[in-house]
Amino acid sequence: MREILTNKWFKFILVALLYSLWVIWMESYLWLIGLAVIFDMYITKKVHWAFWKKKNPPDGKQTKVVEWVDAIIFAVIAATFIRMFFIEAYTIPTSSMEKSMLVGDFLFVSKTAYGPKLPNTPLSFPFVHHTMPLSRTTKSYVEWIQNPYKRMAGFGDVENNDVVVFNFPHGDTVALNMPTQDYYQMIRSYGRDRIWNDKRTFGEIISRPVDKRENYIKRCIGIAGDKIEIVDGQVYVNGSEQKHFAGVQYDYIVTTNGTPINKRTLEKIGISKADQQVFNGSQYLYPLTDEYVKELQTLNNVTSVKRVNMPDGNWDKNIFPHDEQYPWNVDNFGPLTIPKKGETVNLNLKTLPLYSRIIDLYEEHDLEVKDSTIYVDGVATDNYTFTMDYYWMMGDNRHNSADSRYWGFVPEDHVVGKAVFIWLSLDKEKGFPANIRWSRLFSVVH
Repeated sequence: MREILTNKWFKFILVALLYSLWVIWMESYLWLIGLAVIFDMYITKKVHWAFWKKKNPPDGKQTKVVEWVDAIIFAVIAATFIRMFFIEAYTIPTSSMEKSMLVGDFLFVSKTAYGPKLPNTPLSFPFVHHTMPLSRTTKSYVEWIQNPYKRMAGFGDVENNDVVVFNFPHGDTVALNMPTQDYYQMIRSYGRDRIWNDKRTFGEIISRPVDKRENYIKRCIGIAGDKIEIVDGQVYVNGSEQKHFAGVQYDYIVTTNGTPINKRTLEKIGISKADQQVFNGSQYLYPLTDEYVKELQTLNNVTSVKRVNMPDGNWDKNIFPHDEQYPWNVDNFGPLTIPKKGETVNLNLKTLPLYSRIIDLYEEHDLEVKDSTIYVDGVATDNYTFTMDYYWMMGDNRHNSADSRYWGFVPEDHVVGKAVFIWLSLDKEKGFPANIRWSRLFSVVH
């Protein structure tokens, strides 16, 4: 058996088979030319591919430095391959998914769940996303090679209620001094001229390719073709209430008889210091799940617990599609049908605000409106057929989540993968080892 495993032809056949399966999975058959390289590495050995090693070292041993270099190169290549095609680590940075996902959760995201997408910008520094280490402005990638969107085969498709990691749709444009802020929302708040001219405040304005936009994590509320609506905070999908998740929470105004709520009680129900807002000494604003609402209602000093709700018709200009024809807000939204690949919609001045970003940016057409007539790629039209599927993503922390209610549809080419399980969870408000949330370790994401 040992002779077989060390035989050069056995090694070549095994590696060539694995490599061929990978090429078939990618459906990029030009890469089959790599079989010639593998053949030379294992059989003919005409080219010294491992140039960092001595070809015929004394006593057949490499120096310690070369061994370390060899190990590092192998580790970088293997880790990059696994991260690109199979699984990637992700950290929950904000409270938008609490209490389902907590700030400080470290989780693994499966690329194979929906199929890994090939990078749009393949030339980049390993293990970083869009910015070089120790820098706020230096890109970690070069755009000499730009690949179109292509997704490899996966185990399934995005389904309702999946917890999905995706590239931020509004992340195509970024103000470098405020990289975590939504550029388009800042435009609505401050005006485009100030954003572009006030370099001291906002910094340079740059664009990013799809795969280098910020990663977000939300729950998929609706898939392509679904009709979604929010009535007084309750989400309806195709006319039915969305499945209830224990971690979903809303903001509540909690009124007491004047005495404060015990800190241990707040810690027990997971309300962080950042989420504790006091109005006048007897009223508090807390994000709460149904379970914790009932728990607070049992306290002797609590006189009422009332959910925050923005009335229907009270238009929030920051809510998609940011048009007065659709006076929606975070608690009352829609109805709205999610675009589906191959479906055709009527295109007029009423529907254009819903689909203009899809047509112009996501599906890269030239969109113009002249004298109330809509032109797509220079041709007057009253309809449009989508070339991608779209999704509606929302955070389980319904009143503290920047999600599709603010920036609309998520294109299929922005989907990164599915959250699988939490491997570590740390509470930033506590010190080691009390900060380790032991009950969440290796728990499956629901």
